[in-house]
Amino acid sequence: MDKFIDFLLCAIPVGMTFLYGAVGEIIVEKAGHLNLGIPGIMCMGGAGGCLAIQMMNGKGIPPVLVVIIAILASFLTGALMGLIYSFLTVSLRANQNVTGLVMTIFGVGLTNFIMNDVSWNNCIYALEYFRYPFKAGSSWIYCGCMVWLALVIAVVTSLVLTKTRVGLNLRAVGENPATADAVGINVTRYKYVATCVGCGIAALGGLFYIMDYSGSQESYKSIEPMGWLAVALVIFTLWRPMLTVLGSVVFGALYIASMYLPTFFPALFKSAGLSLTPLLNMIPYVVTIIVLIVTSIRNKKENQPPAGLGLPYFREER
Repeated sequence: MDKFIDFLLCAIPVGMTFLYGAVGEIIVEKAGHLNLGIPGIMCMGGAGGCLAIQMMNGKGIPPVLVVIIAILASFLTGALMGLIYSFLTVSLRANQNVTGLVMTIFGVGLTNFIMNDVSWNNCIYALEYFRYPFKAGSSWIYCGCMVWLALVIAVVTSLVLTKTRVGLNLRAVGENPATADAVGINVTRYKYVATCVGCGIAALGGLFYIMDYSGSQESYKSIEPMGWLAVALVIFTLWRPMLTVLGSVVFGALYIASMYLPTFFPALFKSAGLSLTPLLNMIPYVVTIIVLIVTSIRNKKENQPPAGLGLPYFREER
């Protein structure tokens, strides 16, 4: 029983990495942009936050400010990546898929360069400010302030999208930018702001994974695949931020299943005579594919992405 409790409680913090990335991508997609650069942006968010922490080391800055400044640095790094993406896809009308993939390649490469120059000894002092241990079953689980921040961001995003005029206008831009433009909504501004804010939120997932969940410098190498799963989580939760909270925990459980299932069913895995870990690592992707097939078959409008997703908007053609 203790092992099962450990499994469930470990799934929550690792799921918050997906939650940051997925909520950020939902905001971007609600504006009609498919940003496949989220993995690279999450990597850059982690690198930007760690670089800021290193710069604050030895300056006598209060712990609360260390956390706040690191979070702001991570958010601004992601927002800057979003600004570049917006300029290319909104102003220059570059292909969104290609631009997103280039952003991922660029972000991952630049993160490797930055993190190689970051001294972990200058960052490790901040771990105690980000991570708070508590007893879970038979082991200790680290769960810090950024877990609660992720939940707050998801709730606020849901309320903004469904209960405010800003959210209504944003969804109108994503569904039909020409109609939104015709009624006086500044389509370009909404696309820019939504993309920058969404990318900034997604970037926090990288900082969370390094400084809160894992507490290891080498963990930045694992952020990119988690970024792709965050994009998949958007489809899994049907573009709904509140449902993404539950979906992130599910994805967290699926992500760590390969570590826990052999302990739950030792006889089964021993009799298999080979390592099933690679197959177990495929579980989140298989589940996402199944959900995509089911939602496509049901073909309900509320379960579909924004109608204008991935399509460039040419104002002169409306």
